[in-house]
Amino acid sequence: MSANEPRIVVEQGLEARVAAIVEPVIEDLGYRLVRIKISAANGCTLQIMAERPDGTMTVEDCEAVSRGVSPALDVEDPINRAYHLEVSSPGIDRPLVRSSDFDRWSGHEVKVEMSVMLDGRKRFRGMLLGVKEDYALIRLPDVKADDVDTVELPLGDVGEAKLVLTDDLIKAALQAEKAALAARDSGSLEQDNKPN
Repeated sequence: MSANEPRIVVEQGLEARVAAIVEPVIEDLGYRLVRIKISAANGCTLQIMAERPDGTMTVEDCEAVSRGVSPALDVEDPINRAYHLEVSSPGIDRPLVRSSDFDRWSGHEVKVEMSVMLDGRKRFRGMLLGVKEDYALIRLPDVKADDVDTVELPLGDVGEAKLVLTDDLIKAALQAEKAALAARDSGSLEQDNKPN
């Protein structure tokens, strides 16, 4: 996974302006922006969802991103009222925002909302089968015998995509996080053991 792979699902309006301010800072810190969301929670909350390129995000990582983006937000001041800054990991039932997300989480249930109609509908839910060229492949459940059970959704037209929380997803996410942390720890051990 490339650290600077562009997002295909991006924000609009004020959230896009905030993303333009914080994404370069987040990338300079070695993380990837997943999503910006501004909500009315606690008066106004700016949520920045980020992750390491390996998909992990610890509390310490969230603190580092928060410390890194706060000065940029203070200078640019994109939100014209007081707000609470919240930095979080994508979570297990995460949004899918990059092409590699659709491949990485292949085999899991997904909900997709298209930004434009496709075959008379905007919402799709089914088993994610990965990416073929510029299309996310989704196998739909309960399809009539004569109908095609797999749809190809143009990635450029995806408005929102999110994994559905299932037992299999929880197990896979925990295994992936454990493997990523082990790989990161073994890398730091190799660094510590190198001769000077």
